[in-house]
Amino acid sequence: MSEDGSGSTAAARAKESGFGYRGKWALVTGASMGIGEGFARALAGRGMNLVLCARSADRLAALARALETEHGVRAAVVAADLAQPGAPARAWEEASRGRGIHLLVNNAGFGLHGRFEELPVDRQAAMVALNCTALLELAHLALGEMRGRGSGGIVNLGSVAAFQPVPMKAVYAATKAFVLSLSQALVEENRGSGVRILCVSPGPTPTGFQAVAGTRVRQGQVGVLRAEEVVDAALAALDAGKTHVAPGLANRLSTVFGRMLPAAVAARIARRVNEQR
Repeated sequence: MSEDGSGSTAAARAKESGFGYRGKWALVTGASMGIGEGFARALAGRGMNLVLCARSADRLAALARALETEHGVRAAVVAADLAQPGAPARAWEEASRGRGIHLLVNNAGFGLHGRFEELPVDRQAAMVALNCTALLELAHLALGEMRGRGSGGIVNLGSVAAFQPVPMKAVYAATKAFVLSLSQALVEENRGSGVRILCVSPGPTPTGFQAVAGTRVRQGQVGVLRAEEVVDAALAALDAGKTHVAPGLANRLSTVFGRMLPAAVAARIARRVNEQR
């Protein structure tokens, strides 16, 4: 069978659909733990060089040394609090200096659990700054370079919480709805550009997230996946050219029901679930 045109073989199509990692550079935010660290380890395992970004310089430096030793890749560190004004642009400038960033993993973020009026407003504003503004700014900078090259990818970390209002996590869910909507719009804007945009919507994932948010992942809780499972699903989706993935069957179903149910009904259900956490 011919390998060009409509007669391309399955092997040829698979080769074309793969994203391409080896020897290229990725910037991973929130890389010091959890899903971000999982992305860093998985990408290094695929031969990708890494710029690791988070607030903890010591943790990043230790991870960078480990990845270089274990996988023979290059790893650089950018310590930054991306919630601070101007920090995303400075981090991008440092990360991309002398490097063409082929993949941006917009993973940095945090959540808070509690009644909206009882949570500190400055912490909620910082959540918006990190989950939304920093992600937006980094994506904007990345696209400016990637479109010029005609290649690259952006992975934005959303959440199943994006698909309905979530009382007790009101601002967090709203930030993730922003991430989902922005990602979906960027997919269409960049169709045919050679730049892949992927939004990942995990469910409950045991990481340092729960300690900050004031929640816990209960044993046997529906939809719980390990960080490594989330990352594997995300990279498989990126390779396949998909634009959204909710890892795990239960989480995929929750995104469907979240869209089908009236918002008031979905919010009432979410309140009952989250008041127990």
